[in-house]
Amino acid sequence: MAATSQLSTSVASTAQIRALFPALDRIHNGHPVAYFDGPGGTQVPRNVVDAMSDYLFHHNANTHWAYPTSEETDAAIENARQTCADFINASAKEIAFGANMTTLTFHLARALGTKYGDGDEIVVTELDHHANVAPWRRLEVERRVRVRAVKMDPATGQFDWNDFAKAVTKQTRLVAIGAASNALGTINDVGRAVQMAHSVGALAFVDAVHYVAHALVDVRALDCDFLGMSAYKFYGPHIGVIFGKGELLESIDFPKLIPAPDYSPENVETGTQNHEGMVGAGAAVDFLASLVNGESSGSRQSRLAEVYDELHARSSALTRRLWGGLSTIEGVRLYGPSPEQPRTPTVAFTVDDVASTEVARQLASRGLFLSHGDFYAATVTERLGLGDEGLVRAGCACYTTAEEIDRLIEGVTEIAVP
Repeated sequence: MAATSQLSTSVASTAQIRALFPALDRIHNGHPVAYFDGPGGTQVPRNVVDAMSDYLFHHNANTHWAYPTSEETDAAIENARQTCADFINASAKEIAFGANMTTLTFHLARALGTKYGDGDEIVVTELDHHANVAPWRRLEVERRVRVRAVKMDPATGQFDWNDFAKAVTKQTRLVAIGAASNALGTINDVGRAVQMAHSVGALAFVDAVHYVAHALVDVRALDCDFLGMSAYKFYGPHIGVIFGKGELLESIDFPKLIPAPDYSPENVETGTQNHEGMVGAGAAVDFLASLVNGESSGSRQSRLAEVYDELHARSSALTRRLWGGLSTIEGVRLYGPSPEQPRTPTVAFTVDDVASTEVARQLASRGLFLSHGDFYAATVTERLGLGDEGLVRAGCACYTTAEEIDRLIEGVTEIAVP
């Protein structure tokens, strides 16, 4: 089976990309480590760490003061905002940072919730990571709103659009939807969900944490009101990013200190921020844009589009290879859409009569690092009829090779058919 489609000569090869990641030099039990845990957090290239250390060594200061390192910090943060804005076709004033997507979503939910009360409804889905469920469910307690959960179909790993249409009503104030399932790899038609939300005057919040590592987002074309993502899912540090339409961010009464700015996006950000993390988030976007070989006069967005097109072709081929190999192993059960359906390169499976924790442990002994459990998408594993052990999850990243895929298939075969 071919490992990729015809390679683009204008985008760095997988071998060239791998040379940028020091983590890939790791040896475990005599085996080179293959990192299949990208859906829980990717490895970080050298240039991202270099950008963060350069900031800390040479520019570290707090913001908005009249001396050089403070002014350099202001410039570094503004550059990070603009870079992340280019990533999703937003403006810098619409990009706010925080500890992680979960914290930012709780913060936004509570701020929006001050306008909600009895009779108001919020729509979530059973397919989502609980970071896009729990913050809205909290408003059931704090503001007495009603939260309606759209059902997922365990057979397909997709949610029920008929149920979605019934859930969105004139009482709906916000629809919260994931762009892709971090557990199953399902890609959702977010544009359709946004249109349905807006048709009843509701806001649309998109959890793109799992999605943005694999497909470009255009918030203008999507017309979503808010979107959350996390840099550590696309080769950056542990920091969260949230987009909000400029006029909305300015109108929301976020809890903050009295002296803090009232203007966006700083009105969203409480306290002193993780400046080096912001720098690293911008550097991660620029890392992806830099994978175009040779000198390029194109914009950051055009370079990102070229890179993403090629990486998508490569990861799709790897996913077909992995899915095809695992599907032939007796006792292995695959979950979620097939490779012919819209999906990310994230494959979830179980092995009959072997706990997912044990599967992951045995694979790790072979230098194959995979995550296991419910991945905070607990409703998904519940609807699939799985217990606390949940799933084993293998994700392909820009540094994944066909040889690593074959090692994984061989490792699972040895566990399932001892």
